[in-house]
Amino acid sequence: MTNSDINIHVELDEQKVPDKIKWTATESTAEAPQNAKAMLLAFWDSAEKTALKIDLWTKDMMTDEMADFFYQVLFTMGDTFLRATQRKDLADQLKRFANDFHKKFSEKEINL
Repeated sequence: MTNSDINIHVELDEQKVPDKIKWTATESTAEAPQNAKAMLLAFWDSAEKTALKIDLWTKDMMTDEMADFFYQVLFTMGDTFLRATQRKDLADQLKRFANDFHKKFSEKEINL
């Protein structure tokens, strides 16, 4: 059996707001820790039937970056759901929602 470790390092400012997020993975081809401005991590607790999650973003994460991040996460959740369930109808619905979400965000940004 092969093991892989993913390590996340979060540097906080004086108010305990994330200033920097870096991550490494033993199976990654990257030689240095990778920088990130945001992260979403979720675990399924099957005993409690609930999601346990960590969502962090740095104070320099811009609103348009957050919208792009959420769009990409929501869209690729459709791919993940399809692989896990073979339910193309629901996977496509997630992707349509992601596209609609991003379109609405972009339209509102243009009108500001």
